[in-house]
Amino acid sequence: MWTKLARSSSTFGKLTVRHISSFGLTEPQFGVLEALGHLGPLRLGELSRKRLVSGGNMTCVVDNLEKEGLVERIHSTEDRRQILVQLTAKGKTLFDDIFVNHAEYVGQIASVLTEQEQETLAGLLKKLGLSLMEQYRSELG
Repeated sequence: MWTKLARSSSTFGKLTVRHISSFGLTEPQFGVLEALGHLGPLRLGELSRKRLVSGGNMTCVVDNLEKEGLVERIHSTEDRRQILVQLTAKGKTLFDDIFVNHAEYVGQIASVLTEQEQETLAGLLKKLGLSLMEQYRSELG
């Protein structure tokens, strides 16, 4: 099972990263735009956890998106340690323009599976991923 999952994931990842790069974004940058586009403003720590990357890595990704005018940091008035990241108008426009295109591409490359098989696979992967995250967190202590 591991070999099949690893090969599928690797190939799927390479295809989607290539598609994401056609928008002039890296996969981590797209992931941040996707998270903010769907969930709204998030704290840097929340973004790091959702994207499974270190705080330092997330800071770098957000710095680069901020330089492009796609996101902005909002400092909390109650607690200066709390920094929210949100899409700018330019970032929201980009998200709206590319997300549907990318979702269609993902559907296209997954079209070897029926719609029902895709839904089943998505549910199984979510179940597996959540279980593995719990295990990972418990091993970290």
